[in-house]
Amino acid sequence: MDVNFPAFAIAVAAELAGMHPQTLRQYDRLGIVSPTRTAGKSRRYSMRNVMQLREVARLSAEGLNLEGIRRILELENQVANLSTRVRELESALADELLTRPGRRVFAAGTEGDVISLRAGTRAQRNTAVVVWRPLSRVQSGATAREITRD
Repeated sequence: MDVNFPAFAIAVAAELAGMHPQTLRQYDRLGIVSPTRTAGKSRRYSMRNVMQLREVARLSAEGLNLEGIRRILELENQVANLSTRVRELESALADELLTRPGRRVFAAGTEGDVISLRAGTRAQRNTAVVVWRPLSRVQSGATAREITRD
């Protein structure tokens, strides 16, 4: 069973979480645990929602207020989403390495752009040295044009 599938009515979810259904309604209004809604606007809780409700009860028993609990759950959801995205990117990178063996994934170009390179090649770098010689006011009659020709 998928933990995100909204399978439980409010009475069942409340029993699984060890709470009163009115508490679940309050948490929904506050945005602490928000279940999905059916076409008839009734609440449907997933197993993930039930686990969150149990976490809310644990944090509340430890003395955290509801706003702190809401923020903790929000950050946990954000971490879960970012972890999923990292796994997707790692998979895409692994696929890229398998389909193009011996090739770099990317390199930084001279303007900061991303370029793809063949195996054994390097990005060209601008290694020119520029020497700056300030004009001094006391040079004996030399003009700026004559000095820059040196």
